[in-house]
Amino acid sequence: MLTLALPKGRLAEESADLLMKKGWLSSIPQENSKELTFTSSDGKLRLLFVRSQDVCTYVEEAAADAGIVGWDIIREGKYDLITPVDLKLGACRLSLASFPDFDLFAKRSKVKVATKYPVLTREYFFSKGISCEIIKLYGSIELAPIVGLSDCIVDLVSTGGTLKANGLKEIEAILHSTARLVCNRSSYYNNHSELRALIESLEN
Repeated sequence: MLTLALPKGRLAEESADLLMKKGWLSSIPQENSKELTFTSSDGKLRLLFVRSQDVCTYVEEAAADAGIVGWDIIREGKYDLITPVDLKLGACRLSLASFPDFDLFAKRSKVKVATKYPVLTREYFFSKGISCEIIKLYGSIELAPIVGLSDCIVDLVSTGGTLKANGLKEIEAILHSTARLVCNRSSYYNNHSELRALIESLEN
């Protein structure tokens, strides 16, 4: 049996639909189900439903053979994983945003940045030659500049509606992200036949 970690939420639903289309599932978990695992009726595939930030850990530590997760999370965590397939699901971008009059290159000792992505944020500001102070938040990132906690934010953007509703503007896209299939190195290189078959079916 192949074990696949999926992030809870919309991406899990889109992934399950794709797996059904490719013949890996004959049914999908019931909506609003509280179960954390789901096994296909033919016993070919077991799904684990975990937080998106935990998918790579489950795969890297071999609790799952593979997983589906956003490129932003893979890049942020610097995980030691194989990423053989871009599934083209959940397209979004990691962007710098602030008020319309924000000047990234204004003279200041440090730019204060609120984000859930400290690693990618530091890389971005370093590439610009700008010193930054990272303020790590886990939600409602857009609130930080509104209340003066930060000068700007780095966060995921899809439509930009939340930014606009809060008077903020997208300044620059740092990273474009889609969902990828990630694989445990041992499973991938030891000719795990089911895993290879999954990769091939998702590539086509």
